[in-house]
Amino acid sequence: MTLVIASNNAHKIDEIQAMLDAADLNITCLSLRDIGFDTEIIEDALSFAGNALKKAKTVAAHTAHWVLADDSGLCVDEIAGKPGIYSARYAGENATDAQNNQKLLSSLSHFPAKAYYHCSIVLMRHLDRAYTTDGQIHGQIIATAQGTGGFGYDPIFYLPEQRCTMAELGPAEKNAISHRHLALQAMLPHIKQNPSN
Repeated sequence: MTLVIASNNAHKIDEIQAMLDAADLNITCLSLRDIGFDTEIIEDALSFAGNALKKAKTVAAHTAHWVLADDSGLCVDEIAGKPGIYSARYAGENATDAQNNQKLLSSLSHFPAKAYYHCSIVLMRHLDRAYTTDGQIHGQIIATAQGTGGFGYDPIFYLPEQRCTMAELGPAEKNAISHRHLALQAMLPHIKQNPSN
């Protein structure tokens, strides 16, 4: 099975490919670049699921393959769930991870601050029925970055049960517990029942 991931984020695609490989599924993941899709998709929905659905629909209209789209981000209780759907651009369009992290830290009045990562995934083909699943992992925002792995807010997202940040986990460890893993695990039955392109 060929699965188009509605993204050009190499980190995200590698994570999804590794999770599918771990599930012993013979699936090849392609990026938007791999299928020659270069149209900008404006993520203007008001929820993670809404953004994922918009991406899935847009890409599914341009390919015969199954499309997997996700939208994910960090939600912090103290600031009413922000940055939420704006996580990737919290400090502005084209902001770096470091800039987003710094803005988040400057927005908080105390540490650790309760937070969670959320991921919504949509699976679609030919604009037919869309399957949607969600996953969350809860943790805390800490004031000082720790670890060099992962991406996004991982260096300041602390996991009390693991006693480390997401960025201190190895790729396999992170993939086994992440919000994207949980959403993808919930999606696996739908992927398995639609095995061909």
